Amino acid sequence: MSSDFEAYEQDFGTLTAEITNKIGRIPKLAGEEKTQLVLNVDKQLEEVRELLEQMDLEVREIPIQSRAMYNSRLKSYKQEMEKLEKDFKRSRIAYSDEVRNELLGDDVSSSENQLIKLREERAHLLDNTERLERSSRRLEAGYQIAVETEQVGQEILANLNSDREKIQRSRERLRETDANLGKSSRILTGMLRR
Repeated sequence: MSSDFEAYEQDFGTLTAEITNKIGRIPKLAGEEKTQLVLNVDKQLEEVRELLEQMDLEVREIPIQSRAMYNSRLKSYKQEMEKLEKDFKRSRIAYSDEVRNELLGDDVSSSENQLIKLREERAHLLDNTERLERSSRRLEAGYQIAVETEQVGQEILANLNSDREKIQRSRERLRETDANLGKSSRILTGMLRR
């Protein structure tokens, strides 16, 4: 299973390197070429999300004693993914501002303050969106832990119930043995008297 995880890691490294390169090129391009690059990066980011999901599933299948190491690696990949998404959003904002300026003309002198305000508001909204996404992921992780804890608890209860039944059977055998020993003792005592 760890070999599958490592194969996913290699794919992750290749894809993120390509995405980083393309994100850096977005602000430098114009027109249809820029639009195609944005769509391409969006598609590749979706592939990376799917890879992370596969890696997460692989980690759950790894034995508990070595799971922590893979969990920390997966966590760092998720953080890298968040950074890529943030960079991509920022490059798209720059892209949409340029498109708007192309469509409306370069009457920037009158609306420069408004554009600065809009960018600040967008950055603020993006930060809030990212916080919400992080909170959602934490809630999902907490839910997963609760489900796993419940499963472990059910297994423990089943084991305890099985142990209880064994103890009760052993107690019954001891009572029967004690009763048989009592009968044997009376018989021996009777035989000795005769």
